[in-house]
Amino acid sequence: MNFAAEDPFPAISVPHAPGVASGESPHGRHDPLWRPLTYTEIVRAALERYPDEVAFLHGARAWTYAETADTIARMERVLARHGAARGDAVAVLCGNCPEGWMAEQACIALGARLIPLRPLGGLGDQAFICEDAEVKMLVFEPGSFEERAAGFKDALPALKMLGMGPNQLAPDLLAAAMAEPASRIQVLGQQDDVACQPYTGGTTGRPKGVMLPHRSLVYNFWLEIAGHQWPARPRFLAVTPITHAAFLMIAPSLSLGGTVVLHDQFDPGHFIEDVHDRRVTATFIVPSMLYALLDHPAFDPEKLRSLETVLYGAAAMSPPRMARALECLGQIFVQMYAQTEAPNTAVALRKQEHDLARPHLLAASGKPLVGVQAEIHDPDEQECPVGEVGEIVIRGPLVMDGYWRRPEETAAALRGGWLHTGDLARRDEAGYLYLVDRLKDLITTGGVHVYPREIEDLLGAHPAVAMAAVIAVADKTLGEAVKAVVVRRPGAEVSAEELIAFVTRKKGPANAPASVDFAASIPLTGLGKPDKKLLRARYQDDPSNGVH
Repeated sequence: MNFAAEDPFPAISVPHAPGVASGESPHGRHDPLWRPLTYTEIVRAALERYPDEVAFLHGARAWTYAETADTIARMERVLARHGAARGDAVAVLCGNCPEGWMAEQACIALGARLIPLRPLGGLGDQAFICEDAEVKMLVFEPGSFEERAAGFKDALPALKMLGMGPNQLAPDLLAAAMAEPASRIQVLGQQDDVACQPYTGGTTGRPKGVMLPHRSLVYNFWLEIAGHQWPARPRFLAVTPITHAAFLMIAPSLSLGGTVVLHDQFDPGHFIEDVHDRRVTATFIVPSMLYALLDHPAFDPEKLRSLETVLYGAAAMSPPRMARALECLGQIFVQMYAQTEAPNTAVALRKQEHDLARPHLLAASGKPLVGVQAEIHDPDEQECPVGEVGEIVIRGPLVMDGYWRRPEETAAALRGGWLHTGDLARRDEAGYLYLVDRLKDLITTGGVHVYPREIEDLLGAHPAVAMAAVIAVADKTLGEAVKAVVVRRPGAEVSAEELIAFVTRKKGPANAPASVDFAASIPLTGLGKPDKKLLRARYQDDPSNGVH
């Protein structure tokens, strides 16, 4: 589409092969037959293919594919008019609303670095991220995020802001977008540009910016299409943040002509009712959400019969809990293993592999997807024999370019040409990977290595236990001791001594918890993972809670 002379977008130029004139292919023809796709081209093609279908449902509001594409294009122009350009960092802070995903896509289309901010993050971490990433502009959702945006204004006075709707702090992005002429989404980013720069959770220090170029997002898209066993026409329910893993699941859903249903937060009762009422066929959850569903008074497998694909990941799943889910809902589950540095999908355990006749597989993470290399390496960077525990390392087009302005940490993470995940695992003879634990969570007690996940899985198999988290606490004799924090199932009774004896019978005294504390709930991160950093801090701050 041709724009007027005052249009802020420059002409798009496609890189050409060395020694070949611009616009000419190596065979003497103009207009090369192929060049690497950008993520924007994938999103745009999906939206333009089904113009009259419903792309998003949010509360009572429905957005068609055509409306979605048009809004992204108009937002892109507004961002440019307010000074955002290719290479600039633009942060987006929102809940699960269609306008938030559209703003994210407008940033990427413009060639900017999208900095997604997690909705449950603290102001301190978010301000650090904006400063570290050199964020030029913040796009925020008014209402629940307006107070946080005001905090940004005080902490980072030079930060430009746009609100996605009427607000008291900044120009209204949506109103300005509707004043723009109708247009097509412009592709101003290039394949090697950083499209998205999410930040790590900061569980071992300050968050790090993960540079994901278009290449990484495009490859993720194809892996999700190939590996997630989507329904033919998905009706995808997003209950995890669209500024995190769910962000990358929307484009595959739309490319198949599906509809995305957005929930602002996870509520098990609302989840059950909406799956039933809206005939949801696919969703993504984390293990703590599945536990909450299974334990909810309104849990009714009949109300969830429309589900064909339930993706899960982000944390380890208890095999006994998965077994119950399979008994109730059938083989509809697909496990994803990945991390921010190799987003969403590197290893998968497919539906048919969630097999009650092969219960050992319920503890597996799966096998690497086609195009992803995943191995288990020892500390000398040699591949471990079958059954031996080592670190998962990954390589392939999915992997990040590195950490933003962290050359030493980039070199350490990508040493030897592999992404070092920090996850410990073993491989069986059939090639399945079994995640053992995070390297940083390994407990060494009296010279014995204890893997918390193994103990958590055992405790989860006890009929009185709803959820468990295992951490190390200080011990004067052993250096570290094993502590379990346990949530009982509703109405169940069990003592600490019983649970310690239960684990001792299964794994021996060296692996058994030295102490068990009972809690009403286990703290979770904004992504639904057990917050072991917070748990460890609680016991560190209160030495009387430790084992001495």
